[in-house]
This record gives sequence, structure tokens and C-alpha cells, in this order.
Amino acid sequence: MIQIASLLRDSGEFEVHVAALRGGGVLRSEIDRLQIPVIEFPLTSFYNSSMVQQTRRFVSYLKQHDIKIVHSHDFYSNIFAMTAASLAGVRGRIASKRETTGTRTLAQRTAERGAFKLAHAVVANAGAVKQHLIEIGVPDKKIVVIYNGLDLTRFHLNGDAGDALQRLDLETLRGRLVVTMVANFEYRVKDHPMLLRAAQRVKSEVPEAMFVIAGEGELRPETEKLASELDVNDSCLFIGRCASVPDLLAASDICVLSSQAEGFSNSILEYMAAARAVLATNVGGASEAIVEGETGHLVNAGDDRAMAERLIALLRDPEKRRTMGLNGRRRIEQRFSTETRLAATTALYERFLS
Repeated sequence: MIQIASLLRDSGEFEVHVAALRGGGVLRSEIDRLQIPVIEFPLTSFYNSSMVQQTRRFVSYLKQHDIKIVHSHDFYSNIFAMTAASLAGVRGRIASKRETTGTRTLAQRTAERGAFKLAHAVVANAGAVKQHLIEIGVPDKKIVVIYNGLDLTRFHLNGDAGDALQRLDLETLRGRLVVTMVANFEYRVKDHPMLLRAAQRVKSEVPEAMFVIAGEGELRPETEKLASELDVNDSCLFIGRCASVPDLLAASDICVLSSQAEGFSNSILEYMAAARAVLATNVGGASEAIVEGETGHLVNAGDDRAMAERLIALLRDPEKRRTMGLNGRRRIEQRFSTETRLAATTALYERFLS
């Protein structure tokens, strides 16, 4: 959301406002730096008086500022924003879907389908997400696929691994082969146990490999306990939330994702932008980003044996890793840039403004 707001503002074609259900968070400083107006609607629940109160406030705001397009970006904002924008008679109501399965309850899925009915368009960030939307009843003609875009200037193609380790205070990794995964610990669908089982297999063949796992969430303690039970705690480093993912990737040799389900993973795009070989489970839009054998490898969800075999082969073949990484970087430049995302988003908005 912050990326597209910045791109739209900088294009000079749009006056951008940001509405937030919660005013804090680790990204607040980024939106403040853009000097885009932010108005907060502190919703406590969809089922109490705050929903009515905040919806009324938002309807009033939309009318007062003559807002022509409302574009929501996730589950909670879809429901809140599409309801208010419909009541306000906003010309272009655009919802978003960035996931497939594994993160929402039945009640949540039902509520979100209601929001999609109020929307004029629903943005899916991958073909796999579009197919999921069709399966739950969203009309094909309402769905627009716009891939996530990356600011490639954040990722240094030939960043020095030693300098990156120093900046991250991870100099104990010098001389190790680093396998990195960036994924939250909020949802079991990320399947960290699969990665740990693969690490157990890799340890016996490539003992110098080190698995660096970035992310935070309530599942982290039990995942660290499992690492101990599998006797891989000396081969795994849990670093919590990483403030500089580009540095972490610059210090990595291979990057992985072990999810059971995804929409379109930003982590995969960031891995490729950093010119790293990628190994991921073939779920969601992974195959729309990764070209098997050229930019990385895809394995079936849950197949830790296949993941370990691919990791061992890549860890032993630095030239293959380098070639895959460079191929991945070129693919990002061609298909997943911020310029491409801005053009597609602008074209969608113009449908409702013309």
C-alpha cells in the first residue's frame, strides 16, 4: 500500500489520501515520510458500535474530499472500505486479494465475499489468486491481476556479504553457507517445520550450512523447540524481524520458502531481486515468478526430502547458484518492477475516472 501510494503521488496524476484502521505500526514512519495525508478510523470490531461510528466518519470523509477511487489492500480494509465507499457512492471501488487459503476462518471468508460484491473490481496479485477468487464466486470480469512490484534500487546486485554481515551484527556466519527464509510466525501455513526437517537432512551432508530464519510471531517459540528436538538448533539461527532484508539477502547463498499455501510471495520476489537462487514450494503464484531450473527450483508442499536434495545440490554448486540468481534478477526487472505495477494500477483507475 505504501509503495503504490508513493508511486501514484509521484506520478503527479493523483491526489492520494491514506486511511488506516490502526495508526501505529512499524511502517508508520515510512508513510509519514511521504507527507501523504493519513486519517485514522480506530475500528475495534465489525460487530459493535465502533463499526457504525467509524463507517459514518469514513463516508463523511469520502464525500467531503470528493474521493473518486477507494482501493483497499487486505481483509479488514476490504470489508470496512468497500462498505463505506458503497454508502458514499464512490465511483471506483477496488478491493484486493493477496492470499489463497490457510489464513481465514469461514466467517471471515463469508464477510470478505460480501465486500467483493460491493467492489467494482478486485485486484489479485497472481493468477493463482485470481483462480481462487473465481472458485469462491467472484466473477471473472471483476478480477484484475496486478503483480507486486519491487523497488530494485533497494537490492544491490553485487553487495558484499561480509559488509552485510557486519551491518546485521551476524559476523558469526562468516565462512558458512547461508540458507535464508523470510516469513512470519503468525500462520502455520508458512510451515517452518518443513524447513527444519529439510535442515536436518542437509546437516549430515553439508555441515557448514547455516539456516537463518527471519520473522516473528506467536509460533516462534514452538518452532525453536522443534529445532532443538530435531537436533538442528546449532544449524539454525532465528533472528526475529529483520530491519534490513536487502542486507540479509546479500549475505545469503540460497533463499527458501516452505509455505503450504500463498498468494504471491513478496519474499520470493525479493530473493530474486537480490540475485539469489530460490527454492520454494510450488504453491500459489510461486510458479509465476520462479522458472524451474533457470531461476530456482520448486518442490511440492511438505516434501522436505525433495527440498533437502535440491539444497544440497545447490550448496555444492556455486556457479549454478550464481547463474540462477542473475536469471532471477533479470526476470524481476522485466516483469515485476514498480513501473509495471504503476502502469497497470493507473490503467485500472482510469476505467472508473474516464
